[in-house]
Amino acid sequence: MTRRPVDTGDPDRLYTVTGGRSRPDDDSLDLVTLIVSECSPSPGMQSEHVRILDMCRHPAAVVEISAELKLPVTVVRILLGDLLATGRITARHPLASRSTACLADSALLKEVLHGLRNL
Repeated sequence: MTRRPVDTGDPDRLYTVTGGRSRPDDDSLDLVTLIVSECSPSPGMQSEHVRILDMCRHPAAVVEISAELKLPVTVVRILLGDLLATGRITARHPLASRSTACLADSALLKEVLHGLRNL
């Protein structure tokens, strides 16, 4: 299998899209954070913001938005930060991993495995 190089886009275009910013103002948006639109696009909005709002009518992860827009995740996180700051989107962070106390008992798992083997 041959690997294709990742297209990061034209640097001039990315600079323009982000307004010259190279890092998001808020680092709370990770790859699996779900984004949901809170409003419809308004006239005069940046085209990337419009596409994000249209795409996020149903929850979409940051990484999905990046893939759909064909933009680097860093650029998408900057754009999402703009929309989040104006209240146009909501970010739903994934639940923290459950503690080991919430996990199934190993004895129960062994019984289940034994039952499956008997099938």
